[in-house]
Amino acid sequence: MKVYKKMVVAGLTMFSAIALAACSNDNSDVKSGFKPSVKMADSYNNTSKSSSTYNNGTLKVAEYNSAPFAGITSETLQNNAEDGDVYSPGMVKLFNVDNNNKIIDGGLADLKLDKKSMTATITINSKAKWSNGSKVIARDVEYPYEIIGAPDSPSQQYTEDMNAIKGMAEYHAGKAKTISGITMPKGEKGNVVVIHYSKFAPSLQYIGNSYMWSSIEPYEHIKNVPISKLASSSEVRKNPIFAGPYKLSKQVTGESTSWVPNKYYYGKKAQIKHITIQVVNPSNFTSSLKAKQYDFAQSGGVNTQYPQVKQLKDYKEVGTMGTSYDLLGFNVGHFDSKKQENVMDSNMKMGNVKLRQAMMYALDIGALRKKFDNGLSWLPNSVISPYYKKYYNSKTPRYTLNISKANKLLDEAGYKKKGKWRVQPNGKPLVINFGAQTGTSASEAQSSYYLQQWHKIGLNVQYASGRPMEMNKLYSILLKPKQDQVDVFEAGFSTGSEPTQTSFYGASAGFNIGHFATAKNTELLNNMNNSKSWNDEYRQKQFKEWQTYLQEQAVYVPVSMSLSWTPVNTRVKGYSARNDDNEFWSNLQLTSSNPE
Repeated sequence: MKVYKKMVVAGLTMFSAIALAACSNDNSDVKSGFKPSVKMADSYNNTSKSSSTYNNGTLKVAEYNSAPFAGITSETLQNNAEDGDVYSPGMVKLFNVDNNNKIIDGGLADLKLDKKSMTATITINSKAKWSNGSKVIARDVEYPYEIIGAPDSPSQQYTEDMNAIKGMAEYHAGKAKTISGITMPKGEKGNVVVIHYSKFAPSLQYIGNSYMWSSIEPYEHIKNVPISKLASSSEVRKNPIFAGPYKLSKQVTGESTSWVPNKYYYGKKAQIKHITIQVVNPSNFTSSLKAKQYDFAQSGGVNTQYPQVKQLKDYKEVGTMGTSYDLLGFNVGHFDSKKQENVMDSNMKMGNVKLRQAMMYALDIGALRKKFDNGLSWLPNSVISPYYKKYYNSKTPRYTLNISKANKLLDEAGYKKKGKWRVQPNGKPLVINFGAQTGTSASEAQSSYYLQQWHKIGLNVQYASGRPMEMNKLYSILLKPKQDQVDVFEAGFSTGSEPTQTSFYGASAGFNIGHFATAKNTELLNNMNNSKSWNDEYRQKQFKEWQTYLQEQAVYVPVSMSLSWTPVNTRVKGYSARNDDNEFWSNLQLTSSNPE
């Protein structure tokens, strides 16, 4: 699970929004910006023959982002999707999956679940090696749990779902030096790991679930670095090793990474001899492709420039239903570092639910999506994407423009007008600090639109630092246990392959940056994976009830969801966006020397 910044919101200008009518069918939902109108193929394959001459060249990949990547190679420690993108040629999933993300045999490791004994047995492929030639061992599978659960860990990945692993809660609290529920029957250097659970969740069948970590860490390579210092260590930042199809040959921190095949990779051998991934400002999306500088975008396409890119004859658009989303979040509490849990405070500036709801009713986000995102993005009604067909609640209501309702909510909550601005119910001035992200001039115009609309209902909202902030700076504030610099913020979350949301919205989740924690929220999240949830009808009901509850509480409100897409240059062979393409980088080939 990672926070991230999407580029699809670019292209906005200040305008007077109009009210949206209620929608009742697919066609009207599209017209209102509630559903995408564009359809794409999920793969592209140039049928021309590739050759060693062409594959000896360089695959050129773009990472469209307005900020540099942080430079953390460890998946266990990464906080944003940009790092995941630029280091992806060297990464490998622990398990292979089918197109529904269900774990299957044949990957770096195989998984056997035993519901009766409540154990998960992980058996590592005997051929699996790191890029330095050392074998992938049991400790490499176990060590991520030590990193995530350590009391002084810089990782944000710990959630209460991890407590289902026996001994994990004690280790996380500093009461135990090891995790008793994770055993290595053949020793640390063997190839078998057994995880013992006190609660056995149906989500364990799918990769990316919140009960089992889906990547490995090179224990022998990093064992001498204290976990608290791991994120800044040279082993992670300057001299990393990888177990995927490629190894890092060069990097310019924050700007680019370069890759060559990893001769020790256990799986299908990489066919292209060189890969470069370059950070590119999203404002240059179309111009860089017109100049044939890149073969595709690992970060995805920029929606506002889709009409121009669609006209490029040497590129084909490939995409699938996305699971990532942008949101507006509100700071309603803090993270108690001693108890390792989020705590809501009703006295917080944004603690009143009617204030949060009013701010959402002041915005016509559906009109923004329709007008500027070219049918690729929509105003979602849930943080769970329609991609998760069984668990998505299509009936959860959206916040649509209703100025009179916004004003009524504020009046009812006691936020009375005193001159130009409303004041707090206690009569004190109310100044709301908005953490907006920098991007293109167009994306910043969206932030300005938010301010404009909030001012219309009498709320004195201003940029937290006087202007939009660079992404890494904003997240460094939001990820603090306690902060009072930002009251409402723009953020983006990249949901995992399994839809359980504890990693973002659980009471102990580090990524719960708004600090939303109620008994009902915890109950509904727990119900998604309790013993009854092996009955899928029951599980679906819990997911759907939670989605409506989260939307009503308005601590996190999704404002944009998009197709996950990219233009692919026609010289590329074997590009697939399907989940079951378990050898994405190894399957790629080239049919000419340079992008066409």
